[in-house]
Amino acid sequence: MSTRRFSPLDNFIMNIDQGVRTVFGKPDITERPNPADAVSENTMSDAEKKRAIGLMRVNHSGEVAAQALYQGQALTARNTETKEQMKRSAQEEFDHLDWCEKRVKDLGGHTSYLNPLWYAGSLTIGAMAGAIGDKWSLGFVVETEKQVGKHIEDHLSKLPESDDKSRAVLEQMDIDEAEHAIKAQNAGAAELPPPVKVLMKLTAKAMTNTAYRL
Repeated sequence: MSTRRFSPLDNFIMNIDQGVRTVFGKPDITERPNPADAVSENTMSDAEKKRAIGLMRVNHSGEVAAQALYQGQALTARNTETKEQMKRSAQEEFDHLDWCEKRVKDLGGHTSYLNPLWYAGSLTIGAMAGAIGDKWSLGFVVETEKQVGKHIEDHLSKLPESDDKSRAVLEQMDIDEAEHAIKAQNAGAAELPPPVKVLMKLTAKAMTNTAYRL
């Protein structure tokens, strides 16, 4: 059975659809259950709930950016195997996107109003990374996932002690992000130059501070 080949127009339309799903619609999630579903909701004060909403909103925006990065890299990756790896990782990130959005809304909050901006900027960065070369694109994935893992660990320490549902989501996300980094490393990722890593950290910090409030 032959594999269907998509035209540039087909790929463009599919990426537009993914972008709309990421920012405005329902993510195309996998069969995995939401980790929060198996955990009881505990009582929190208004201040604790506000803090949890802010943290989970940041994580949701991070997943919007991660989706865009993977989609941008898949667009410009040269190697077919690299393209497929990006697509698989992006699908698993859709789970994170869905889990975070549901948690924010269950807490009575809203996702970031600036998600379209995070998406557009990250898509551009991802496409540029992919265009430079697959090993650098994979290196970008490794560094991104490492930084995301550090953010998640920081958020786990800041969540209200009684917010077991958010904690369950973040703990599973932490596991997945580490696996994505290992896969990219094993696929031949190159070590990014220190200035690039610093720039990535500064960009992530700006997004984190803004998304927490907006």
